[in-house]
Amino acid sequence: MSSGPFEMSDDTPVYVISVAAELSGMHPQTLRSYDRLGLVSPGRSSGRGRRYSLRDILVLRQVQRLSQVDGVNLSGIKLILELEAELEQSRQVMADMNAQLAQLRAELESTRAVAARLAGLVRNRAAGAELVPVRNLGGAAPRAASAEDAAADSQAIPSTDNNPAFTESS
Repeated sequence: MSSGPFEMSDDTPVYVISVAAELSGMHPQTLRSYDRLGLVSPGRSSGRGRRYSLRDILVLRQVQRLSQVDGVNLSGIKLILELEAELEQSRQVMADMNAQLAQLRAELESTRAVAARLAGLVRNRAAGAELVPVRNLGGAAPRAASAEDAAADSQAIPSTDNNPAFTESS
């Protein structure tokens, strides 16, 4: 997904303190106080003015609800916010691990399929069949190999005698 020059994320600090105060229903001095306490950490402009993001506004509203409706003190609110951030980070780690687990399971299934195919080829070779099956696409009965065919095959197909992938073990 490409973002244009005017698209912003919820974390983009764009609102000056007066607008953020209006959007959150608080006084600008309260926002400054919450910044000093570490409840909200707005971005800063080049002139060091605070710039609040949409996510900051949502946190300010949550702080106001916890304080005024639920009666939680500011220390409790700070702890709640920290725990929520930790929980969100843990959920992201869990999602990443689940995605990695799904990929590893797919790779394991693929590896098992290859191993089963190789085991079948080894069993067939022990029973006298060729290691690499030759397909008869013409529908005619297979013909006996001549000396010329054997010489051409030995030049076209590398020898597997010294290749550890094709040696039989015990």
